[in-house]
Amino acid sequence: MRSAWERRKGAPARGRRHRGRTTATTAAVVALAAAPLTAATSAGAAEPRVDNPFAGADQYVNAYWSENVTAAADRAGGALGDSMRAVANEPTAVWMDRISAIEGNADGPGLRTHLDAALAQQQGDTPLVFNVVIYDLPGRDCYALASNGELPATDEGMQRYETEYIDAIVEILDDPAYEDLRIVATIEPDSLPNLVTNASEPLCQQAAPYYREGVAYALDRLHDVGNVYSYIDAAHAGWLGWPNNAQPAAQLFADVVGSTEAGFDSVAGFVTNTANSTPLAEPFLEDTQLGSTPVRSASFYEWNADFDETDWTAHLYDLLVAEGFPSSIGMLIDTSRNGWGGPDRPTAESTSTALDTYVDESRVDRRNHRGAWCNPDGAGLGERPQATPAGYPESHLDAFVWVKPPGESDGSSEEIPNDEGKHFDQMCDPTFASPKLGGRLTGALPDAPLSGKWFETQFQMLVTNAYPAIGD
Repeated sequence: MRSAWERRKGAPARGRRHRGRTTATTAAVVALAAAPLTAATSAGAAEPRVDNPFAGADQYVNAYWSENVTAAADRAGGALGDSMRAVANEPTAVWMDRISAIEGNADGPGLRTHLDAALAQQQGDTPLVFNVVIYDLPGRDCYALASNGELPATDEGMQRYETEYIDAIVEILDDPAYEDLRIVATIEPDSLPNLVTNASEPLCQQAAPYYREGVAYALDRLHDVGNVYSYIDAAHAGWLGWPNNAQPAAQLFADVVGSTEAGFDSVAGFVTNTANSTPLAEPFLEDTQLGSTPVRSASFYEWNADFDETDWTAHLYDLLVAEGFPSSIGMLIDTSRNGWGGPDRPTAESTSTALDTYVDESRVDRRNHRGAWCNPDGAGLGERPQATPAGYPESHLDAFVWVKPPGESDGSSEEIPNDEGKHFDQMCDPTFASPKLGGRLTGALPDAPLSGKWFETQFQMLVTNAYPAIGD
């Protein structure tokens, strides 16, 4: 029997599952596909839904990413190479950043190949989480250029998003072979947050109705699969932490989720800091007074009381529950690049009585400005992926995850011709003094490739500046 959604949209009835053919494009594809599928699906019913899909589960290790890490370690050699190898088997998300990624392209193997490899990794009865990023909205990334997408913000673009992208992904995920995997989907990074803060930007105005419709469509279709847990991207503390951003964001999230057929049941929670470097915690700073001056009034924080991601997730959770979301919603934090360790990490609170000096000497976030997002120089690996991390009860954390695979570029340092719809963004140019950053330099690394491409110099830096340090 077709669901109401399927009757309304004229989608094919569920149960029509066809095993697609995946073309091997790289040696990594062969390695992924060669492993025998030792974890057979159960003969009985699929696992019932759980509150936290990460609890008691392993996570999928992307062999394609691991191969890049291992090759980089071999080239580096010595102690740095050893540190690289030590993180080569950490779980990272698989990005479906354009339609061709579904079947596989020059950037890596397709979705089905990854899912088959996930089955091969599953150990006995231990559940396995497969992290996938849904990221191809019409008019994607309307306020930046480096990660613009392939689909225009038009009715035709929306039609292609639904049929060629979301429906194609759902058809694969809905294969009974994968029903015992816990599939966690990060939903459209930067999309809904852009509608909160960049509504005056003409491109965002054009994209807005498609963002709303596309996110709702994706949530409904993924929810129909049954074993997909969707987490909506909720930017980061330095973007939405201010009350006049945070409250409208929670209202927008509630409005979009409320427009789905499954309502609040269509989401498992929210994910913050995706592909960003806002620290998990600022150990030497609190939202208190320095003398008679609020610390939040420092130039770096600009009256934003959410200094870090644990502040933001706790703040967001309270707002979402007030908007009607169930108290069971969980938060994920992308900790792939927010460690800020290495020799420049502060080891104590500043003793200065000048506010900006006090903050600048105390903060572990070493960026010139919290809006500096592209390949930030000095960043490091953060907390390793883990389920139900302790110590932050008000944040209601389901897991620390590596949504952005460390070593993948945010955008190119200069114009690079390509057929992926990606453009040069000056925020990725280390020589550019950006008005968005108060005239400060971007702090981006030089010689960066297109977004999503392997950037070995960045990976070496992230390993060197890891916090906790590798081995701790």
